Amino acid sequence: MRRLEEQIILITGSTDGLGKQVATDLAAKGARVLLHGRDPEKIRRVSGEIEEATGRHPFQTYCADLSSLADVRRLADSVTVSEPRLDVLVNNAGVGGGADPDLRELSADGFELRFAVNYLAPFLLTRQLLPLLHKGVEEGAEARIVNVASAAQQSIDFDNLMLETGYDGMRAYGQSKLALILWSFDLAERLSRTGVSVNALHPASLMDTKMVREWFGTPRATVEEGARHVERLILSEKLKGVSGVYYDQATAVRAKAQAYDPEARRRLRNISCRLCGLEAPED
Repeated sequence: MRRLEEQIILITGSTDGLGKQVATDLAAKGARVLLHGRDPEKIRRVSGEIEEATGRHPFQTYCADLSSLADVRRLADSVTVSEPRLDVLVNNAGVGGGADPDLRELSADGFELRFAVNYLAPFLLTRQLLPLLHKGVEEGAEARIVNVASAAQQSIDFDNLMLETGYDGMRAYGQSKLALILWSFDLAERLSRTGVSVNALHPASLMDTKMVREWFGTPRATVEEGARHVERLILSEKLKGVSGVYYDQATAVRAKAQAYDPEARRRLRNISCRLCGLEAPED
């Protein structure tokens, strides 16, 4: 691994909650952190807060609405133009079950919103940024992809993927998070022996975030607790070369059984490529 002071780390959804805490911690330790958010004013404010808290301003800011695949592509293009390489990509941005669990919301592209933001956006962003991740590996280091999932994962119904019938916000959220884990395993297999690792984790249960307060009221964990486990996957020398693992905090555990089903992986991969306008890789 490169020294942290030499690493370039992109954290999506880093203007609030868990992402902001991870960004602050890593900036304080000397990393070049790439902040992402969807509100330009909030990005500027948070950037200033991190600089004030850490005494450093080693980051670039990027604005994109991940509910739009066009914005996801623009984000990837902007990072590719501005950065010489990428050492770590943290797919953290996400939306919860929504204030009204019966309200089915759509993305800018007409997809179910949770599936679009929590899964399709990181799928496309990562695909577009793989060349930058490979550049870091070419220079003799390694690159890591960390996907922030959830213990609330639920099996994917491929016959009702966008939950057009029987919609429930928490089911939509849980299905999107299992999709993220399933794809993490699939991508890890495809990137084996390239020097790019892919792992997913549940950072902590009911952290003090807007999403948790909206749904559950009183938090049970702090964002500092969750950030510690995300940062372990980013920084730990002991995890060099470890890929294709799902962690519940710091413990490697099994995800839902569907995540290990090769046919489910193939179906999700092909659907995702089609929805994103990409050519599906050969099996």
